[in-house]
Amino acid sequence: MTELPAPFTTLAGPHRQDAVIENSEFLAFAARADTPEEALAQLAALRERYPGATHHCWAYRIGPLYRFGDDGEPGGTAGAPILRAALGQGMDHVMVVVVRFYGGVKLGTGGLVRAYGGTAAECLRTAPRLEVRPRQRLTVRVPFEHLSVLYHLLGTFDTARGPETYTASGVDLAVEVYPEDAAAFAAALRDGTRGAGEVED
Repeated sequence: MTELPAPFTTLAGPHRQDAVIENSEFLAFAARADTPEEALAQLAALRERYPGATHHCWAYRIGPLYRFGDDGEPGGTAGAPILRAALGQGMDHVMVVVVRFYGGVKLGTGGLVRAYGGTAAECLRTAPRLEVRPRQRLTVRVPFEHLSVLYHLLGTFDTARGPETYTASGVDLAVEVYPEDAAAFAAALRDGTRGAGEVED
């Protein structure tokens, strides 16, 4: 059996948080990203939207993958604190970009770390969250006379239906269930069809 990815927490939708620190404006944008390409596309869109900004600093975390960029700020003062904010908030599959408009006052390395990390952390803290639980894919074979049992079970369990294929003897259906429900679903199908229904992982 293929091992399923672990559940993770991400954003339910894009979120923004603004802060003014020593006359500099910091605009933090966070959104779900499931691939590095998706994350970098979000960065490109914000660069296009705010071409006059002094810096576009960023970080993404997607499972074991992560990257960050300081965009001209001193090394370690922007991208890394943004990434630490994402890790500290327990967020995954997320891209955070903090856009800075320089206000004429130098913040120093410690001030930059606090400004970028703090704005990113507050953005993620106040963002709507989404718990993503992976599903297990099963193939179900049911004779025509037991279709009503199958459809009843699909409603009873929290399932996602895939395509149906009609065969000479019945229906093959791809079904996705939460892993903890797989054994109970298979048992209920066998019981309901008196052993005529089959489930393959």
